[in-house]
Amino acid sequence: MKQEQPGAAWWKHGYVWLVIAGPAAVVVAGLATVWLAARSPDPVLAQERHRGVQIGKSTPDNRALMPAMQGRNHAATPTPARQ
Repeated sequence: MKQEQPGAAWWKHGYVWLVIAGPAAVVVAGLATVWLAARSPDPVLAQERHRGVQIGKSTPDNRALMPAMQGRNHAATPTPARQ
């Protein structure tokens, strides 16, 4: 009968560390994300601040948004077919 020789310990194989490194990196990144979220939470906005822009209404407050609205309208308008 052949006798099996003992192999090297599991921590001496490089592939084991390669398999362990992926989940370990994800756990560390998740903990870092939780720490950052708890350290600096987003501020709560007042009701007046997040009403949004009313489309189609031109008010003095919306003048700065006109180039963006024109670009959006230009991108949404189909080009005429050439004949």
